[in-house]
Amino acid sequence: MAGGRGNWATLLVSFWLAGCASQTVWQKPPQEAAQAPRPDSHFAPLEAAIAAQHGTDYSGFNLLEKSDRALLWRLALIDSARHSIDLQYYVWFGDTLGRLMMDRVIKAADRGVKVRILFDDLSTMLHDMTHVEMRDSLLYRIDRHPNIQIRVFNPWDDRSLFGRGIGIVSDFKRLNRRMHNKQMVVDNRVAIIGGRNLGDEYFGLNPEFNFHDLDVLGVGPVARQASQVFDRYWNSEWVRAIPKLATDAEIPPEDEISASAIRSMMANPGLQAIEAGRTDWTAQIADLPELLAAGRSEVHTDSPSRSAETHNHMPDAIRALMRSTRSELLITNAYIIPDANFMADLRELGERGVKVRILTNSLASHDVPAVNSHYEKWREPILATGAQLFELRSDAEMRGELAEIAPLRGEFVGLHTKAMVIDRQRSFIGSMNLDPRSEILNSEMGVIVESPPLAEKLAERMLRDMDGANSWQVIRSDDGELRWRSHAGELSRQPARSFLQRVENVIFKFFPVDLY
Repeated sequence: MAGGRGNWATLLVSFWLAGCASQTVWQKPPQEAAQAPRPDSHFAPLEAAIAAQHGTDYSGFNLLEKSDRALLWRLALIDSARHSIDLQYYVWFGDTLGRLMMDRVIKAADRGVKVRILFDDLSTMLHDMTHVEMRDSLLYRIDRHPNIQIRVFNPWDDRSLFGRGIGIVSDFKRLNRRMHNKQMVVDNRVAIIGGRNLGDEYFGLNPEFNFHDLDVLGVGPVARQASQVFDRYWNSEWVRAIPKLATDAEIPPEDEISASAIRSMMANPGLQAIEAGRTDWTAQIADLPELLAAGRSEVHTDSPSRSAETHNHMPDAIRALMRSTRSELLITNAYIIPDANFMADLRELGERGVKVRILTNSLASHDVPAVNSHYEKWREPILATGAQLFELRSDAEMRGELAEIAPLRGEFVGLHTKAMVIDRQRSFIGSMNLDPRSEILNSEMGVIVESPPLAEKLAERMLRDMDGANSWQVIRSDDGELRWRSHAGELSRQPARSFLQRVENVIFKFFPVDLY
């Protein structure tokens, strides 16, 4: 699911259970622009201080690596918003995290904050990563709030589960092209950009497994750059308003945002442990300046158009960033299936003496074995370029501190981060994987930050993840065979969580690589 893959099998198996089709006549919503930043925003003084010290083109940045901090800062921004909240996400599940976020967004709208929510249409049929739930009626109920608008990207015309199944078969080329962007912007002064979707496993709340992921919080001009991306998608031909229901009788009287559902959700031990029920964030916002690293930013994105002739921008931006490296390139990316350009760049960097270190998922840490099936043949060619290659351990030592919220303890940790550090000067943080789906099929976004202090912090964290307590280093032994080496010892075959995972790894080799 994390890269736009795992949910398809669940959906296809479930479609035959559906009832009658329900065709929707879409109306193009009106064009709108983000609200201009106002001086009475909670974040206006902070932005002014950054500009006074560094210049008006500088923003302040803070890495959100720990699951609890990534969650609490989202809540802090929503609860502190005075004018506007724009949220753009690939998926927004109806699980604990999804309900918590929606509850706080509705409360912000009750205060008079204008909220715009844009997500990929997959969100309207998923309760969580593995359970189908048709959610149009709930979302329409939320959309009826006078201060909330909901729009969906690349929607299915037929809203029934059966109709969506038929749509995948009959219109697969269009429906296979999804919006993978992830961002939120508050008062047009502060933004969070990165890799996290809105679901339990991205914030340390999933009892089965959780992701080690990364976002960055930015205050200042970066928020307007992000808003421009949001508006471009919000007003796209590929976006439609959530469909209206025929009658109010279709609106569920009791659902995941009801008072009883919210009370049940807030009883979650992890949410209680981090005091997620708090609403006064004055102290946290007052301390934020000490956490920020100043830097200039560029927010990049692909065209919202998913037409066949559309050429994605993000692969070119990432390639230019990689090729600009002079001495050191650090890459952490959850899903890597290289293309010819990526391999050519690695060889060129190696020939110039650039030290390249790459961290991705091992088969053991993977939530999508199909990606590993097509990645594994590239291990030796990557090593041949001179790059060092690391794969996350499913039992990584850092999992409890970074990926999980105590007292929860998941079965394993997976990697979902998409980041780069170039020469300890510039950083990239975003949604783009290094695979065919991200390069060709999905739309993506990310921010490039020129800030040595931020780059140094991110580099330290990436190198920590590559340490033997957290990852396996893939090496070529004296006999020419690959080995996996970590603090746990050395393996002669790739680590896996189970025999079934190894079987899946073989089966998925026969599936087309461009699906992933």
